[in-house]
Amino acid sequence: MATSTYLSNPVVTINAVDLTDQVTSAVLTQVIEALESTAFGSSSRVYTAGLSNNSLTVTLYNSYATSETYATLKALVGTQLNVTVKPTSAATSATNPIHTLTGTYLETLPLVNGQLGALDQIDITFTGGVYSVAIV
Repeated sequence: MATSTYLSNPVVTINAVDLTDQVTSAVLTQVIEALESTAFGSSSRVYTAGLSNNSLTVTLYNSYATSETYATLKALVGTQLNVTVKPTSAATSATNPIHTLTGTYLETLPLVNGQLGALDQIDITFTGGVYSVAIV
């Protein structure tokens, strides 16, 4: 039977700062690059696992208040940091694992993304880093 998780109250931390109240979307992607290892005599291509190239894309409201989006992110551009995503604010468990990117890199920070009659939202992407998941 197929099941899915309804994210009603996820938790997102960026460099140990909880920005959950500013986040509207989070997409964590685990990628392990494929390296071709096909040899002479093979009748089809063969691949083996290469380096991981994980990413987390987060959509946030661009708040300039103290300890919010801009204040937290402005000094992190061009640095390595840790980010976490958890499905709910409940205790970490097998049904509520905490996903972590350790040493991920923030290359770009959009400063303004304004439109008439709309709240300022920005998309940021953290790339690379070591992916781990914990259930306790």
